[in-house]
Amino acid sequence: MRKNKRHPKRQNILLALKIFRSPLGFVGILLVISVILAAILADKIAPYDPYKIDLSRRLQPPSWRNVFGTDELGRDILSRVLFGARTSLQAAFVIIGISAGLGSAIGVLAGLSGGSIDDIVMRLTDAFLAFPYLIFAMLVSAVLGPSLYNAMLAISVTWWPWYARLARGQVLYIKNQLYMEAAKAIGVSGVRLFTKYLFRNAFSPIIVQATLDVGYAILLSSSLSFIGLGAQPPLPEWGRMVADGRQYLLSYWWVPLFPGLAIFVTVLGFNLIGDVIRDFADPRTRKWR
Repeated sequence: MRKNKRHPKRQNILLALKIFRSPLGFVGILLVISVILAAILADKIAPYDPYKIDLSRRLQPPSWRNVFGTDELGRDILSRVLFGARTSLQAAFVIIGISAGLGSAIGVLAGLSGGSIDDIVMRLTDAFLAFPYLIFAMLVSAVLGPSLYNAMLAISVTWWPWYARLARGQVLYIKNQLYMEAAKAIGVSGVRLFTKYLFRNAFSPIIVQATLDVGYAILLSSSLSFIGLGAQPPLPEWGRMVADGRQYLLSYWWVPLFPGLAIFVTVLGFNLIGDVIRDFADPRTRKWR
């Protein structure tokens, strides 16, 4: 009996190894690790100061001196893309942290309380979900004022209801399972019942959703920056860089192309990892044993 019992840490290690065995998961991990390393080591590997203006070298095409070329102010695009990785990832992680943390807490509270509290919380959630999230984020960001921090707060305000509904659904499903009734019958304490059985089983779908949402958070924050409601010059941020370079798309294609490719690669990497984790977390779609 004890020999066949699997330890949770061992299961997590096996899950990580299986993700590496997946071609899509391996590609996603490589892409995400590359972007994270670029953000962490931007100070070390960036060839130039991302804020330095050199009008004598404005709109220079890609070359050995400037691998990604220069923008309309003569700034090195490669350096700005590297520092933009730091800005975009920080924004995405803050957005996911706030929305997932707040939404999950509210959803768990509603699911455990039930009754009138559950009804009030869910009607409030439905009211938030009634607005298109992009338009709602634009509205909140415009009211607060154009800045990266206000954009992050605006997106978090629009996203927490999705996590609230997900967490509430998981709590309602898990607390009615037979093993929860059995745990109560043998006298498991309330704290242990919540941490070992309820929280652990409800946490996995939230992690999967958060992993998938990192890419969407980058897209949404870049979208707000693109229309002028997010990061402001001269801060290197991918969406803002694409917005500044869109007028040069036909004549100087490299100005908007490389920050756009950075967004594409990062979002693709997180989506690939999220898809593989979702396949492993769901027994119905699990492909590796």
